[in-house]
Amino acid sequence: MKIVLAGGGTAGHVTPNIALIPVLRSMGFTQIDYIGTNGIEKNLIQQEGIPFHEIPAGKLRRYLDMQNVKDIGRILQGTHQAKKILRQLKPDIVFSKGGFASCPVVWAAKQLQIPIVLHESDITPGLANKLCLPFADKICYAFPETKTHLPASKAIYTGIPIRPAFFAGSKNKGLNFCGFDGQKPVLTIIGGSQGSQYLNETVVFSLNKLLKTFDICHICGKGNINHELLNIRGYAQFEYIHDPLPDVMQATDLFVSRAGATTIFEFLALHKPAVLIPLSRGSRGDQILNAASFEKQGYAKKLEEKDLTENTFLNAIEQVYRNRDQYIQNCQKAVVADSAQTIAKIIYSLASA
Repeated sequence: MKIVLAGGGTAGHVTPNIALIPVLRSMGFTQIDYIGTNGIEKNLIQQEGIPFHEIPAGKLRRYLDMQNVKDIGRILQGTHQAKKILRQLKPDIVFSKGGFASCPVVWAAKQLQIPIVLHESDITPGLANKLCLPFADKICYAFPETKTHLPASKAIYTGIPIRPAFFAGSKNKGLNFCGFDGQKPVLTIIGGSQGSQYLNETVVFSLNKLLKTFDICHICGKGNINHELLNIRGYAQFEYIHDPLPDVMQATDLFVSRAGATTIFEFLALHKPAVLIPLSRGSRGDQILNAASFEKQGYAKKLEEKDLTENTFLNAIEQVYRNRDQYIQNCQKAVVADSAQTIAKIIYSLASA
């Protein structure tokens, strides 16, 4: 069977597609292609050795802007090119992860009567997915709260697919990478790809107290290394971790992180307790809602940035670590832990119908 994947604009619109690839192959999809723009998706997908077909696509805005006129033209051009590519590839199905790069592919697939499966990672659907919902045969979603925003006859609660590499990480390799001896539990703090100045400063203020209990892996973001702290025993600081990240995650006992959907589902899949400090309200992705949902389900504790102080930070970490066994049990009971298999089965069922 043949499948075309789509989605782009951010890494969160691409990495779940990458997580699906090995599962789809195991189910008999012998040809997997990707249609996207010259954005982050192109680089990430080409690293996986997947054929990539580039189309233009305009950014979708919710406000008046003269650039919208130009982008409408790019969207129409992208839809025409996507239709041409789909005719050549003749896929049995299209799977779209969302983002502005996905709309032309979905619209073209509908015109060619190719089955379409969408996936929505956020609690409230993004604009691109809203524009694609009427054309989808099935819509997978990550948070239980999203159900109210979707047509009931098409919606399936699946969670977010996680890359298999995260399950194959080595705790010992993670400890060695960070320079830890394994005598203390590991606290890993992730401020996002660009880091968080406020969170990084709070870590510094809290460091001496935290080190009494934890070894600390601090992923502080590009350009945020504090060189005065590099030689502190039990504290490892990195701008970014790529290939060793699955090992570090396996070695981690407790996370402190932003609340991007893909990241927190990685914690859930690995049964790792977390303190979530979401980006403030107004950022697309509704991180505050993501964190609130995970807190309600017993997977993590939410600490809003407006409430972040040294005391609230330390108290949240202490509370989650003290009750870590309950958080782990809640994660283990999650019905969306095997999301990649669930979504792949939905795709296979439609493609082979």
